[in-house]
Order: sequence, then C-alpha cells, then structure tokens
Amino acid sequence: MMSANKSTSLAFVLIFLALTTFPLRAEEPAAGEDERCTEAQCHKKFAVQSNNEVWDLLSKESRTEQEDENLVHAAHASHYHWSKIGKPINVQRGHWLISHVYAVLNEPDQALYHAKECLSLTEEHGFVDFDLAYAYEAMARANAAAGNESETTKYLKMARDAAEKIEAEEDRQLFNSDLKAGPWYGFE
Repeated sequence: MMSANKSTSLAFVLIFLALTTFPLRAEEPAAGEDERCTEAQCHKKFAVQSNNEVWDLLSKESRTEQEDENLVHAAHASHYHWSKIGKPINVQRGHWLISHVYAVLNEPDQALYHAKECLSLTEEHGFVDFDLAYAYEAMARANAAAGNESETTKYLKMARDAAEKIEAEEDRQLFNSDLKAGPWYGFE
C-alpha cells in the first residue's frame, strides 16, 4: 500500500506533467507571428488553405496513405469553414469537392452521399451553368466508382449537356478538362 506522502507526491507529479505537457491555453505567438483576424476572416482563410491543399494533393502523381487521409481531412475542413461563412453555393461546391475526393479514392458510398448533397443543393437553389454541370459530373463519377452503369451513363450525358450551356469559354474548357480526367473506373 502506498503512503499518503507518496500518493500526494505522485498526484503532484502527474498534475505537473499534465500541465506542462498539455497546457490549458495555447502559447502566445512570438512577436511578428501574430496575425489577428475576425472569426469570418479566419474561416475564409482556413477554407481557402484547405481547398488549395486538396488540389495540391490531387495533382500529385502518387500519394501515400497519409496523404490520402490528409486529402479527405482537407476537403472536409474546407467545406466546414465555408459552411460557417459562405453562401449556399460555397456549401454546394464543398460537397462537390468532398465527393470528388472520395470518388478519386474509390470510396463510392461517401462519394455518392456528397454528390447527392451537391445535386440537392443545386436543385434547391436553382444553380445553373458551371455548378449544374459539376453537380451532374459528381453524380456520374460517384456512380462510376460504385459500378452503377445506368446512373453513370445518365449523369455523364446530363453533365455533357450542361457543359454546352456554360457561358464562359474558360469555365467550359475547365469543366471539359475535368470531365475527361480520371478516374472513371472503366466508364466514359
């Protein structure tokens, strides 16, 4: 049995270790490192940084398992931060991005869930042009990952038809380039 003094000493040591290892407050930034921002500005900053990280990781020819995991986290983080300060279009695009990431990683259940959310928001808010085409592309790619031939074919046709109506030539070219890029899991 442990004596009261040893027990008390052990408790103080554990508390000391906890406080020094896991501080109750984050340390103040060093001089010159402090960038103050409003809550909205911080959400926007993190949304953009996370979104850019997704595209940086997607552009790699090969990724490690850790990078694939970071890809998922960054897509969700971007969506989360946009959902705090953005408009419905930002939330719709966030679902598209998450769906795209899951489709690329061949996780069809998650890809389909977010593609359906993207399409639902597109229909609910009457988004057209670029965003409508990408909503159909998300449904097509997620269904391709799931091996759903008829749904893939249906949404690919809808995506191509919507692409023809994209007004800005640069946006139409970007969409068509993304549509041609894989993976399509044998569908195209």
